[in-house]
Amino acid sequence: MKKKMNEEDVLEIVKEKNVRFIKLWFVDILGKLKSFTITAEELERAFKDGMGFDGSSIEGFARIFESDLIAKPDPSTFAILPWRPKEDAVGRMFCDILKPDGTPYEGDTRYVLKKNLEKMKKMGYDHFYLGPELEYFYFKKDSFPEIMDRGGYFDFLPLDLGHDLRRKTIQYLEEMGIKVEYSHHEVAPSQHEIDLRYTDALEMADNVITYRVVVKAVAWENGVYATFMPKPLFGENGSGMHTHMSLFKGDKNAFYSSDDKYHLSDDAKYFTAGVMKHSREICAITNQWVNSYKRLVPGYEAPVYIVWGQKNRSALVRVPMYKPGKEKATRIEVRFPDPACNPYLAFSVMLGAGLEGIRKKYELPEPVEFDVYHISDEEREKLGIETLPGSLIEAIEALEKSELVKEILGEHIYNKFVENKKIEWDNYRMQVTKYEIEKYLPIL
Repeated sequence: MKKKMNEEDVLEIVKEKNVRFIKLWFVDILGKLKSFTITAEELERAFKDGMGFDGSSIEGFARIFESDLIAKPDPSTFAILPWRPKEDAVGRMFCDILKPDGTPYEGDTRYVLKKNLEKMKKMGYDHFYLGPELEYFYFKKDSFPEIMDRGGYFDFLPLDLGHDLRRKTIQYLEEMGIKVEYSHHEVAPSQHEIDLRYTDALEMADNVITYRVVVKAVAWENGVYATFMPKPLFGENGSGMHTHMSLFKGDKNAFYSSDDKYHLSDDAKYFTAGVMKHSREICAITNQWVNSYKRLVPGYEAPVYIVWGQKNRSALVRVPMYKPGKEKATRIEVRFPDPACNPYLAFSVMLGAGLEGIRKKYELPEPVEFDVYHISDEEREKLGIETLPGSLIEAIEALEKSELVKEILGEHIYNKFVENKKIEWDNYRMQVTKYEIEKYLPIL
């Protein structure tokens, strides 16, 4: 295992690589990256005391009369930004957000994930390993979704600019210490995917933020636009963030059992049942935008129905087929999150829901291996198959009833998130859309 960098390591690299500027990164409640820059001369002070800033203008952060906050850089996250000049190079570190007295700030979503990982450890698990698959689109500009290719799943298009964009993105990610498993064209035109190699949840949440920045930076360098918007094209597949996950005790996979026909341990079944049982109430966190629910519709490979299976890619949770000798690879794949979420919160609620299943020994229903889209509502009701929320407001209403999510997120973030999303829904529902004008104006 690679040794984590400490403050002395970072100071040495900064001197050796002629790093002149260091960007301090953190995210707001919605997962939007925030950053400010210090010079190398300020780095030791930043490590010792942190850097003060006004949190009152950051979404979900402090109120105006309690706005002083401190960004304390985490040296283990240091990396040099490869798309910036080598001379007078630019580094970056993720920060923990503290109150002036040095205690963690309850509005810091990175802290929320840390707290939930501590709860996990108290239950006897050492690692929550995650491997998300983030899909995204390349368009010619940011003002209109004009596609750049008409490729499909795994297509090889010799004249496809996406090849070079993905190649450069992977180079940059690897230079920053982020391991990539593979990349390919996705199902929809101009849609792509680069899969990150699994790692611990906190590191992966940092990696997801970095990945989104790198994808966009490479696109910008090449005069195009990359977006993680869940559903930018009508009638085509949207972008998901299928997330592979497992719990480990030391180097032993707590999800594996040799005695079960699915090779799932009791813990894995309880965890999966927890994610399924609480999926409606965590959906506003994993799918946080109005547009997220344009993706979560029947068809288009997006999960809508709360079922699990092995071969069923319409299922909410899929269990990849077991391969002999690959016990450590036993995992579940949660398929409903999208790549525009706040990963610190999304990973927290998926972990919290799964752990609740383990604590309360939720029973896992039988798997469903047929396409649920093609049976009637009556048949689904007879089988007891529930659906995810159909809109952001429905998801918010489910979230508001959830004591579990309030406990996972903490009251501050829970309340701020609900407040923000209600405003978003109101702003959306008051719009008069082109669809309404075209459909109703001529007949009403």
